[in-house]
Amino acid sequence: MPAFPRTLYLCIGCVLLLSSSGSVGEQALAESPSTDVPVDFSRDIRPLLSDNCFKCHGPDEGTREADLRLDTEPGLAQAITPGDAAGSSLVERILSHDDDLRMPPQGSNKSLSEEEQQSLVAWIEQGAQWQQHWSFVSPALPEIPDCPANPINSASDPTARDLPAPSPSQQEEVDDWCRNEIDRFILAKLTEVGLSPSLPAEPHTLVRRLYLDLIGLPPSPEEANEWIARVWPDYPRSQRMKEEAYQALVTHLLNSPHYGERWARRWLDLARYADTNGYEKDRDRSIWPYRDWVVNALNADMPFDQFTIEQLAGDMLPGATQSQRIATGFHRNTMLNEEGGIDPLEFRYHAMTDRVATTGTTWMGLTLGCCQCHTHKYDPITHTEYFQIMAFLNNSDEPMLELPEENFQKEWAQNRARGDKLLAELSERLQGEAWPPVHSKAAADAKAADSSSTAQAVANANAPPQNTLETAFAQWLEVERANAIDWSKLRPIRASSNLPILTIQDDHSIFASGDTAKRDDYVIEFAPSDAPITAIRLECLPDDRLPARGPGTTYYEGTLGDFFLTELKARSGDAPLPFLGATESYAKNRFGSNPVSAALALDGDVQTGWSVDGRQGERHVAVFALEHPLAPGQPISIQMTFGRHFASSLGRFRFSAATAPSKDVPQARAYAESTARLLRLPAGQLSAADQQILLEAFLLSAPELADETAKIRKLLQRPEVTTTLVMAERPSGHDRPTFRHHRGEYLQPEESVKPGIPDILPPLPAGEEANRLGFARWLVTAENPLTARVAVNRQWEAFFGTGLVKTVDDFGFQGDSPSHPRLLDWLAVTFRETDAWSMKKLHRRLVSSATYRQSSVVDESGAVIDPENRLLSRMPRFRLDAEVIRDSLLVVSGEFSPELGGPPVRPLQPTGVTEVAYGNPTWQASSGEARYRRSLYTFAKRTAPFAMFAAFDAPSGEACLANRPRSNSPLQALTLLNDVMLIDLARATGRKYASLRDEEVAEHETGKSQDSTINPLRAKLTLLHRALVVRPPTAEELDLVEQFYAQQLTAFRSNPPEARELLGPQFELSSSPAAASTSPDTTTTATRELSESERERLAEVAAWTATARAMFAIDEVQSRE
Repeated sequence: MPAFPRTLYLCIGCVLLLSSSGSVGEQALAESPSTDVPVDFSRDIRPLLSDNCFKCHGPDEGTREADLRLDTEPGLAQAITPGDAAGSSLVERILSHDDDLRMPPQGSNKSLSEEEQQSLVAWIEQGAQWQQHWSFVSPALPEIPDCPANPINSASDPTARDLPAPSPSQQEEVDDWCRNEIDRFILAKLTEVGLSPSLPAEPHTLVRRLYLDLIGLPPSPEEANEWIARVWPDYPRSQRMKEEAYQALVTHLLNSPHYGERWARRWLDLARYADTNGYEKDRDRSIWPYRDWVVNALNADMPFDQFTIEQLAGDMLPGATQSQRIATGFHRNTMLNEEGGIDPLEFRYHAMTDRVATTGTTWMGLTLGCCQCHTHKYDPITHTEYFQIMAFLNNSDEPMLELPEENFQKEWAQNRARGDKLLAELSERLQGEAWPPVHSKAAADAKAADSSSTAQAVANANAPPQNTLETAFAQWLEVERANAIDWSKLRPIRASSNLPILTIQDDHSIFASGDTAKRDDYVIEFAPSDAPITAIRLECLPDDRLPARGPGTTYYEGTLGDFFLTELKARSGDAPLPFLGATESYAKNRFGSNPVSAALALDGDVQTGWSVDGRQGERHVAVFALEHPLAPGQPISIQMTFGRHFASSLGRFRFSAATAPSKDVPQARAYAESTARLLRLPAGQLSAADQQILLEAFLLSAPELADETAKIRKLLQRPEVTTTLVMAERPSGHDRPTFRHHRGEYLQPEESVKPGIPDILPPLPAGEEANRLGFARWLVTAENPLTARVAVNRQWEAFFGTGLVKTVDDFGFQGDSPSHPRLLDWLAVTFRETDAWSMKKLHRRLVSSATYRQSSVVDESGAVIDPENRLLSRMPRFRLDAEVIRDSLLVVSGEFSPELGGPPVRPLQPTGVTEVAYGNPTWQASSGEARYRRSLYTFAKRTAPFAMFAAFDAPSGEACLANRPRSNSPLQALTLLNDVMLIDLARATGRKYASLRDEEVAEHETGKSQDSTINPLRAKLTLLHRALVVRPPTAEELDLVEQFYAQQLTAFRSNPPEARELLGPQFELSSSPAAASTSPDTTTTATRELSESERERLAEVAAWTATARAMFAIDEVQSRE
């Protein structure tokens, strides 16, 4: 950030801060609060100093004025005299009437209120006791307050509250209100201000609350009835609760596989998860296995310390499993820029700054990103310490991990067997046929000319006999055998590069890992050959560790796994070795129409070269012939240059040498070694089986059969497998240096830094290595004052709408102080020690409290004394997350798919949403059950987020988000009414309720009229209302909905086309059991005339659809009460 201008008055005011004798506001001093009222430094004084003073007198040495710090005890001591406010220069300057001397200065847009001034004076008069900021002091178990009997009536007169008097059964519930320690801390705060807790929530409300909070899905009316009967056996006569049954309900939900899905969504906000790379191109990426890992880990109740370590450094654990490697996808969720002309190293640096900021938010609750450009303006974290934290994370590479299915090898073997069989059948069928085969594309092209004339017929009759398969094979064999060369592998003794790590493999190949640049240079030195060298062969080898199995390393922008070899040079000592020419087995250029070939890697032009687009995952060969043979025993080295407008180096390769003299450049061939060996054998030594192998190689390589053999080639190739993005620590001896970057600029690296912990926090434990694993372990040590607090505060926010620390992402000096500091510390220590970091135990503790079970009804006294309900005299009511709203409506519609895990899906959404992104991609909605998968599995495109989610404040995945905003806009109501996906669910709901038989709803008592006869319509409407919000509707609500339904039914009866339009062209009357039994015609309603009964049926389904559509938008549907 740019430095603020230092105006003249600011300089004068700061320099004179300690020496000025300006007049003191005696009246303000006289009106300061009584010293009998204790003033707490952390609660009352540090926040006002942080807000008003730290910008110029805080941690940042770059903007510090007058060499004065007010954020440390020694610095503050320079400006105050404990016990003597009048004699303290700080007070003198703050209370000064001189505009040139008063602090904060004019133009700073800062000022201390009269109350703040008086608090500061009182604190100094009371001795100016300084305290370390609460979040940097390790939490300790506090004393647990007592819980008085009948707390609802003890704190205030219940008749003065806007609440109904408790029923006898409710009174029994509240006489011993405290269910666990949480309630004791809450009640102590309420009692201090004269408030009392609210009555328990009504059973339907509490059951819905538990379902939505713990699994993110609503209970069906049947499930709600079942649990209400178990937990409140005397309801509605009494609301007396059976605690054992309540805990059974909690256990049921904690054990649900949907629990992990619910809580994974919140964690993925922190992990900035998305299914695309972001930035301009925003291409798709495969990282959904990490998302599934999070779900599985949460369902298994993986302890949070292990959950932390595996995500930050799972690959470094001894004997790391595949699952632990997948977990490291947490920091592979960073965005990746593929814009043309970018420097991948620059955007790797930007990814690293994101990782530091995300780690700070997720585990430390600190705004570390503020230190990227300079020392933190408010928190005690320096600019250098920021890069020391980066150094912990900076020594990792970023590979893809293949995840073959359990039966992958078996399926591949079966594919190969099928391919071999088809190839043998093709060979047998073509025996004796003309060449090219009459049914091939080549033969068809040859016959394209008109041959009906007599002259053409005579010419055809006099033409020489056509080739047969046998003659064509013999010709091919002659050419290939003449070209067959014995190649001897060159043994590399040294491999170096400008950036990538080149590792010599046991088979004399070389594997490249680590970073790549827009231009990379490899230099390989080989042991001298015992024979003369006439040509050099470059084998480009596929490898599971490379993008798309290589053989290239291209990941940014270009085709995955491709490469672009711009130059290849050879030397013997200091003498260059000129080449005669080059050939290649395959070449194709992805960008533009310019040709590519191995020969172009010899022309001295870095804009030309060799590429193999479209054939990634295969072995490719190039042969470079020397002008003059290299004598035996001479040293040889090869330099390769890779470059384009994107990083495009080779990932695995091997060099071999030919010793036989040749007048021409040998033709490069990429045959399997077994085939190449047979081509080198004399004809007389080939068996019938050998001949068949060569024949099949000919068929697969014949361009005349390319179309016919395409399926066979695909069967013979290794199938594609699922991949995911992971972290991998760099090999020993190849540590990546980390530098402090001046003002955070990538292009301004300064001195190198080593991994280190900020001085304000406890150091690494003795014996712990200063690496990524050591840092992950440090985060969850008992000495770390932040991690446990941050974790429990985030969980509290999820259940109660606001964290105990309101700024859940900022526990620093600018963050809010805890509303219940002792409760926060008790929860943190208990979570870490008693519960052994168990998230499920923490969640049980929270939902088991009486605080959680309160009603959310607002009362007048609470609204006046505690308008934000920070003290929790009632349960907060807040809007549900976007995904929970959609998932709830999926359940109500009956379309919800409970399937867990797997690749992302694409539900319906309005057309044109994704077209705004680069390349105008279309959103092809999934079909069948996949369309109705849980929202967690919806494909997340960063530059075009799913429309409904965006309307309800879901994140885009571009940055770490600790808590979502909750906006309230007309767009949300319009979305619920008009989004095509929600209209689709309304149609499904309409079909479902229109098809319900009377006997299916007869048990719902709210559908009875006064004479106790069942009213089917009111029973169905009651059932729909309960499906949406669990509780039954009031009589007034039911009358209103019934009236709306009747209006819609009348309107659709008189206007069938409008009903057809609402239900869509694919609606079929036979889709319901009743219609199917009476109407065998399955033609859609849009294409035929309807009978009277069908018109009635159409109007009925449309009316139910319209009713469901309207009820989807009820405020209570979107809220957790």
